[in-house]
Amino acid sequence: MKNLMIQGTMSSAGKSLLTAGLLRVLKQDGYRVAPFKSQNMALNSYVTADGLEMGRAQVMQAEAAGIEPEVCMNPILLKPTDDVGSQVIVHGRVRGSYTAREYFQMKRELIPDIMRAYGQLREQADIIVIEGAGSPAEINLKDGDIVNMGMAKLADAPVLLVGDIDRGGVFAQLLGTVELLEREERERIKGFVINKFRGDDRLLSPGPEMLYEKCRIPTLGVLPYLRLQLDDEDSLSQRLTGRNADAAADGGQRIDIAVVRLPHISNFTDFNPLARYPFVSLVYVDDAAQTEAMGRPDLLILPGTKNTVGDMAWLRESGMEKAVLAQAARGCRIMGICGGYQMLGETIADEVGSEGGGTIRGMGLLPAATAFSAEKRRSRIAGVVGKLPAAWSAFDGLAVGGYEIHMGASAYHSAVPFCTLQDGRADGCVQGRVLGTYLHGIFETDAFTERLLLLLGKEKGLDGRRLEDMLADTASYRAFKESQYDLLADAVRSHIDMAKVYDIINAGNAAG
Repeated sequence: MKNLMIQGTMSSAGKSLLTAGLLRVLKQDGYRVAPFKSQNMALNSYVTADGLEMGRAQVMQAEAAGIEPEVCMNPILLKPTDDVGSQVIVHGRVRGSYTAREYFQMKRELIPDIMRAYGQLREQADIIVIEGAGSPAEINLKDGDIVNMGMAKLADAPVLLVGDIDRGGVFAQLLGTVELLEREERERIKGFVINKFRGDDRLLSPGPEMLYEKCRIPTLGVLPYLRLQLDDEDSLSQRLTGRNADAAADGGQRIDIAVVRLPHISNFTDFNPLARYPFVSLVYVDDAAQTEAMGRPDLLILPGTKNTVGDMAWLRESGMEKAVLAQAARGCRIMGICGGYQMLGETIADEVGSEGGGTIRGMGLLPAATAFSAEKRRSRIAGVVGKLPAAWSAFDGLAVGGYEIHMGASAYHSAVPFCTLQDGRADGCVQGRVLGTYLHGIFETDAFTERLLLLLGKEKGLDGRRLEDMLADTASYRAFKESQYDLLADAVRSHIDMAKVYDIINAGNAAG
């Protein structure tokens, strides 16, 4: 078993993307490969086939590697609940909620858990590509590090360091990071990669050569700014700013969908399947004026959140609740996923303090009441939509699927359940033009998304036949993601010296 570690000069430098691209290239070249990240801090998570929770970035990387995601690829997941604390998930199960200081003091105790997970992957792969987190040069956090150079030492891995030229100062990023490392740590860095370059990379010369003269580390490639639609790790994602489609597509055929950007938004990857359609304009909104400026969106979505009570209070205090209710009053379709579903209901009670505690009134658009418990429900599950009111009858009898990650249970009255799950439970509810469900990933069910877009398009007065043709011409979401991974691999092969990368992998952490 061989390995390679990807570290970055900062968060969002491109570690996750480069890791996925290298995994895809290695897979295409015939190797059994797997991703690994010892500790991930993100609100985008996923439930594995055996009901365990892991970070979404490693799921994306597993897909690029052509393998089923397993929780051993991400043994520690931190899900922030507020500015100073996180829920700590170890091997897919909640260990507890801790402040940043408490977690910092307990990190070393988690090394056996990390190495147990890494050992599982060693039995399955020829090459493991390890991803770091943030920057290895955060000198205030280096003591007890378990995710950057600390992990590189545990796995005895050679390192590639990625810098983000789009933010400027890439040579200072790379050299400054190296200078802040200990000698043994510097020796692990075998090459630099410059990421997110726009323009002619020949204009970078003589920068890479001068950088080599200063630290004797070669630059292995310059990746262009890639506009691929792959799942993001966290709230730094550029998806959360602007629209995916700024102009009407195909002669005015455009469906407008708005997602409320909650302070603790989680699993916004749920909406990536919608963004791939050229005739769908998907925008994230986080203030009332912005929501009012949208005019008349065809669908307004409340996403999941890691702090339902806190985010419901924010909706009310910021004026966003009033804006959402105004959209509902004019007849806009409203859809809530998980925490968004809970906020559309009448009350949310977190008496056990699962997500901060407290009780708050919901928006009252659905006749549902939510009570939190200490146990988190995690499952991949399928279901069948029942007979719904006329506004949603297009989905009657449709098979849907997704996964549940939530602490609360919702009871409803005088409403129709959205669907019946395969274990016999009812999921979600529907009233008028408002729908709520706990199913993350429901838009990955192609039939559900296609029916939804046809329904929205019909109500908007779009050309139904043309819309059907455009949907028919769109590949399945699974096929679409595979094409994105292949495009990523093509970019890595074209812009990074893979022969040198293979030399680094084969040499391991040998000097030189």
